[in-house]
Amino acid sequence: MKKHGILNRELAGRFAKLGHTDRIVIADCGLPIPDGVPCVDLAYKLGEPSFLSILEVVLEDLVVEASVVAEEVKTKNERVSSYLEEKLSSIEYVTHEEFKKLTKEAKLIIRTGETTPYANVILQCGVIF
Repeated sequence: MKKHGILNRELAGRFAKLGHTDRIVIADCGLPIPDGVPCVDLAYKLGEPSFLSILEVVLEDLVVEASVVAEEVKTKNERVSSYLEEKLSSIEYVTHEEFKKLTKEAKLIIRTGETTPYANVILQCGVIF
């Protein structure tokens, strides 16, 4: 049995298949999931698990070189915006509509139970060397 990192079998397996520049999405419970993009739905009730709790664990497990966030988060969800700016070194801001289009290219979407607006991020994988 694993004792470190992501314990969820499906997430751990999918993370092991990610390569440099692959993108994943961590999403609130309202973000549309595009057809054909694999989704691991962790939501079990409104608000749980939270976006920030899942993001924190994912950032411990993956090397992230870039990220994309909807610009609306800056004014509509200052708590999430502040956390993202603190934890992520390279953030590209796009409109929420553009963000939704970009999710179609993701290798994986992780759906949380988050219910605050614009609590979504696209993470681009880096390399460990």
